[in-house]
Amino acid sequence: MEKIIEAGDAGEVYDASNDGSTWYIPHHGVYHPRNPGKIRVVFDCSAKFRNTSLNDHLLTGPDLINALPGVLCRFREHRIALTCDVESMFHRFHVNPGDRDFLRFLWWKDGDTRTEPREYRMRVHIFGASSSPGCANYGFKHLANKYQEKYPLAAAFIQRNFYVDDGLISVETEEEARQLIREANEICAKGQLHLHKFVSNNKGLLDAILEGKPDTTTKEVDLNYNIVPTQSVLGVKWNTVMDTFAFNVTLNPGAASRRGILSTVASVYDPLGFIAPFLLAGKRVLQEMCKQGVGWDEPLPSELKPRWESWIKDVDNLKLVQIQRCFIPDNIGSIEKMELHHFSDASTTGYGQCTYLRIVSTKKVHCTLVMGKARVAPIKVVTVPRLELVAATVSATISNFLKEELDIKVDKEYFWTDSQVVLGYIKNDARRFHVFVANRVQRIRDSTDPNQWSYVDTKQNPADHASRGLTVGELINSNWFTGPEFLWDRELITIKQCPEPIIGDPEVRVLKTMLTETKNFLDRFSRLTNWNRLLNVVARIKRLANKSLSGCISVRERELASFALISIAQREAWEEEFGVLNKNPNQLTKKVGFTHLTLS
Repeated sequence: MEKIIEAGDAGEVYDASNDGSTWYIPHHGVYHPRNPGKIRVVFDCSAKFRNTSLNDHLLTGPDLINALPGVLCRFREHRIALTCDVESMFHRFHVNPGDRDFLRFLWWKDGDTRTEPREYRMRVHIFGASSSPGCANYGFKHLANKYQEKYPLAAAFIQRNFYVDDGLISVETEEEARQLIREANEICAKGQLHLHKFVSNNKGLLDAILEGKPDTTTKEVDLNYNIVPTQSVLGVKWNTVMDTFAFNVTLNPGAASRRGILSTVASVYDPLGFIAPFLLAGKRVLQEMCKQGVGWDEPLPSELKPRWESWIKDVDNLKLVQIQRCFIPDNIGSIEKMELHHFSDASTTGYGQCTYLRIVSTKKVHCTLVMGKARVAPIKVVTVPRLELVAATVSATISNFLKEELDIKVDKEYFWTDSQVVLGYIKNDARRFHVFVANRVQRIRDSTDPNQWSYVDTKQNPADHASRGLTVGELINSNWFTGPEFLWDRELITIKQCPEPIIGDPEVRVLKTMLTETKNFLDRFSRLTNWNRLLNVVARIKRLANKSLSGCISVRERELASFALISIAQREAWEEEFGVLNKNPNQLTKKVGFTHLTLS
């Protein structure tokens, strides 16, 4: 707190007058989990007084935060990786003087708790206010826009590759990285911002940063992890020496209840879905409890205990999972083309998808997992074809996301499914489907070309793991991280199929033609009490049948309409005679003595 006051971020209030535009915020200290000596002051702007709080009256503003998976994906594009942090980012942006009285708090002069507390107020945005992230992000990106022409590298870095105050980027050469750091430091200095805690997998770049600035890089290393040095990159463990992502999950499982299991499964952080098939197994235990109606704090049913205990023990094996950070391996040669391959699958227990980047170079072919998704099937019973279609829709959504977020040029995209039914839905133009299928097919066709979709055998489909779940050992030995074998062949063979929907498929809407009896027309016409209006209606119906709708109703059309009405009335009045006539026209003439009868 003394550092905040000495830095001028907070000041004592000498005018204690209160005109009603004042708010006092409680505060507390939060200690760093790995460094007990480091503490951060957090202001509780959600604390309520008289059933309201400061956050209730603050606007969060537009969401200017970059998508975290997108930042991480761009962090994997090139060989040289770099991370940094904006020091005390929120405190670098000042609050309007007229609003500072809403940020008052109590503190002791010089930290002496034996004295009477005094009134202070913050002059800057604080950690804990709902408006702070929006204001800080807006100010930071405004600074980048202002100096975009002079510092193009740094401006793009700030606009696209910062997640709040954490910056992540990958570049092709060390010289480009050095230029980026120079520009970033200069552009931040113009806004009185300071970049620190630089980390890189390139030793030469790191030495250049450290030269004369020993405080610009982090010295904190997670000594509890089996490989050092390891840094946390937006919650993902990054080994800077081996240049790999890994998982260091330390669970503190609480009671084996629905609440405790939900907390435990959610604590395994995996924003890119690297271990999605493993997490699916834990989610399925939680879903089984929901199906059985187990309460939040009721104990785990005995039949589910072995599955849950086995999953908890298997979490320790996640440290064996290693994912190469960079999409492009070393010594790959000249790249000829890059492709994205999306696989989707579903089962009765879950559905999911996975996306791979396939790189074809002069020397070899390389495939790597970009991201994956795995979700449990809904509790409400849904047919497997519908779930397969939902999984295909997720693939289309991921495709849109990656096209927007990735900076590398993708030459072609492929979509794979092992469901012939889904291929029939997507590639068929002649059929009408019910709402559930129609909406998802339309969403897929809006984002992709039906010709991009191909069939893959179930045994080769890696998304099968995302729909059924795997243990850690099975995950490592599967094709989840590398993709199917046929993607590693230089010549890619696709099975182009355009199957028709199965006859009797309940998702295909059947068009029924209903025959209406003549007398039903008279019942409808009886609602019209005006003869002229009735003639106009029948005339327009005859026009509609002839596909001629323009112009006013002519006298001849009204005359023909009257003949049609008379004919309908005759058929109703002499229904029996008309039935006999249809069987034997001569018999009706002899019976009633008609010399002529017009039936049209």
